[in-house]
Amino acid sequence: ERLPDIVDGADVGYVAWGRRYDGAAIALYKALKAKLTETGVEVESFNVNLLNEPWQVKTRADGPFKVFTPYWRAVREGGEPSAPLPAPARLSKATLPAALRKQALTIADLALEPTAPDWASGLRDAWMPGEDGAQDRLGTFLDEGIAGYREGRDRPDKLSTSRLSPHLRFGEISPRQIWHATRGTLETGETPGSAADIEKFFSEIGWREFSYHLLFHNPDLASVNYDRRFDAMAWATDEAGLKAWRKGLTGYPIVDAGLRELWQTGWMHNRVRMITASFLIKHLLTDWRAGETWFWDTLVDADPANNPASWQWVAGSGADAAPYFRIFNPVTQGEKFDPKGDYVRRFVPELAELGDRFIHRPWDAPASELKQAGIVLGQNYPKPVVALDFGRRRALDAFAALRSE
Repeated sequence: ERLPDIVDGADVGYVAWGRRYDGAAIALYKALKAKLTETGVEVESFNVNLLNEPWQVKTRADGPFKVFTPYWRAVREGGEPSAPLPAPARLSKATLPAALRKQALTIADLALEPTAPDWASGLRDAWMPGEDGAQDRLGTFLDEGIAGYREGRDRPDKLSTSRLSPHLRFGEISPRQIWHATRGTLETGETPGSAADIEKFFSEIGWREFSYHLLFHNPDLASVNYDRRFDAMAWATDEAGLKAWRKGLTGYPIVDAGLRELWQTGWMHNRVRMITASFLIKHLLTDWRAGETWFWDTLVDADPANNPASWQWVAGSGADAAPYFRIFNPVTQGEKFDPKGDYVRRFVPELAELGDRFIHRPWDAPASELKQAGIVLGQNYPKPVVALDFGRRRALDAFAALRSE
């Protein structure tokens, strides 16, 4: 609210910013642009964080896409995204008018990190914020992670994803920078990744683009079912189950590992995000908005487009959503994608001594093995909060009733 007065007092004639695409930000910037224009200030906004503006990619009927595959096909048929511009040669406080220099702040001035209590030690250990951290993360991924990415990205026990999402979220790196750096290593033969690995990586960037496409055309994506038929869904009210899910105390090791990774590091592996979301929505029959809100509050990459679009995808209420009957079994998912239990042991240390065979289903372990591993179910590790067969059947019945209505 103070910016127009500050700009006017500093005799500024030009203001520019990078665009945002959620409904609240669009309304804010429209109002701000109108106020600044009234005072004679020239205002421009730019796309700084997407490959394409959400309104640029259209169907043949001149409307927005509702399915990812044709959307991404249309994007790819449009050719390679333009290369990013080089960084300015010089940008400092000295270039600002004196009245603004007095109000300029450093990152340290903003006091963004907590101090009393300092609850961010796990985040600090896991992430290096800023452009240097983003470039370092990209370089490490292209050197060590892109090879085998197409299959390896589903393995939470391996460092096989880019982990660039927090840097993208805060504009510390752009998708154009990522795209052209990745394409460049393929063309020069400097990356061990195959063309298939890189195309799969590009398609993940595409899902982010598609999420912004959806958000722009559906500003209430985080609060309203994209498929309005889900407004009639008979969600259960299970506060105890939701609390256990948030704390990583559901009794299902892969689910608990994911929620604890989130709490400790502010991030969760993509495959595990789908497993934990499916468990909350379907096995606990909890409204997807409860999970979306928790992720928004705890993820370092919490994104106004990706977060709600992904939650609605899992719920079945979103665009191009997973079918309602697709219910992830946390046991079989864990055994497939964390076969030796390394991921579970890292974040659920009370199960660390349990053998591979029962690491994803400790309730099936013989009493002798539980005793040897120091596990007492219901005491130092919880019993399952819901039986899988019961949760699955209840969800299928609820979705079937919804479809019949």
